[in-house]
Amino acid sequence: AVDAVADDRAGSASAARVIARYDGDVGSGPVCPATTDFVLHISAQGTSGTGRDSAVPKGYACMRNLEPPHPGDPGGGGGPRTIVGDCVYGSGSGQVRETACDGSGAKKPQYKVVKAVLKRASCPASTALYVQLGGSQPVGCARPV
Repeated sequence: AVDAVADDRAGSASAARVIARYDGDVGSGPVCPATTDFVLHISAQGTSGTGRDSAVPKGYACMRNLEPPHPGDPGGGGGPRTIVGDCVYGSGSGQVRETACDGSGAKKPQYKVVKAVLKRASCPASTALYVQLGGSQPVGCARPV
């Protein structure tokens, strides 16, 4: 793993750790681990002058903060993926957005994802909302909070 460095006036300090790195676009590549806090997009860069050419391909890094808060944790209110334990609110046109389950986010939670399943029929009877999660269990079963 590699630490991402944030520069401040008092010096440099690591702020986050790379937990996965993939080449290509985030939309067409592998998904980041469930508790990723944020995704860092990497531009392609070529270098030369050391006697051999080298390049950094376009890609993305899945990042985890070294210190709390961890918005990618269940109920944390952020991260690039919605996972079991996260809360959401309706944002219009049949869409939902993640928010902190403790109510500290910009919007109050309306539903909590309580289970991930392969098909809607496998959700508990108390399910009031189905949330697209992706992955091997793409349906999130959410109940009102």
